[in-house]
Amino acid sequence: MTSKLRVSLMVTCLGDMFYPEVGVAIVRLLRRLGVAVDFPAGQTCCGLPLFNSGYHREAREVARRTVPLFRESEHVVVPSGSCAWMVKQEYPGLLADDAGAHREAQSLAARTWELSQLLVRKLGVTRLPSRVKGRVTYHDSCHLLRGLGEAESPRTVLRNLEGVELVELPGADQCCGFGGSFAVRLPEVSTSILDKKLASVESTGAECLVACDAGCLMQMGGGLARRGSRVKAVHLAQLLEDGA
Repeated sequence: MTSKLRVSLMVTCLGDMFYPEVGVAIVRLLRRLGVAVDFPAGQTCCGLPLFNSGYHREAREVARRTVPLFRESEHVVVPSGSCAWMVKQEYPGLLADDAGAHREAQSLAARTWELSQLLVRKLGVTRLPSRVKGRVTYHDSCHLLRGLGEAESPRTVLRNLEGVELVELPGADQCCGFGGSFAVRLPEVSTSILDKKLASVESTGAECLVACDAGCLMQMGGGLARRGSRVKAVHLAQLLEDGA
């Protein structure tokens, strides 16, 4: 499969600091699909933690700095539904007081894709090999599902992976309890939500729990490790790393 598409990777701060292997997997996958991938320098956090905590002025400055970094990008791929939501849904509003910046933010929003959406909706890729075989289950991250209205693209990829059986997760659309600073401010509530989620995960008999958001992976992966569970929490890109 070949493509003339040019894509810039917005790695996100959690991706950069905690899941760099996910960024590497995305680059390898897209290049195997014939996509030209670059990485604009100077990237920082997209500003979502600031925005969600009510620091909209500070988040606006992050947006004002980030948008020009991707000015020349034909398309932008994001490995996290929450950060894709921030760029697509909130950047234009944050920069609405500056006509030029607002136009640039709208342009960036239109060119930005979460990974599964880029694969299915832009590239038309629905069948890929996988380095993982067996039973997997999928968790809908809140921002990808509710913010971007996306439930089918990740499932389309997972259903068509060679050697993989997708088992629907009971309560797949329910929060894992991360919620950024929510997990720090209200750890007891966060842990209670997580425990319910992980019990559902283990009930599926899956070997892998797949998500498309680094925050969810951090929350659920940490919980699974503390439980001594045999289930591994992995990003969608990691299942596809050796494929295509």
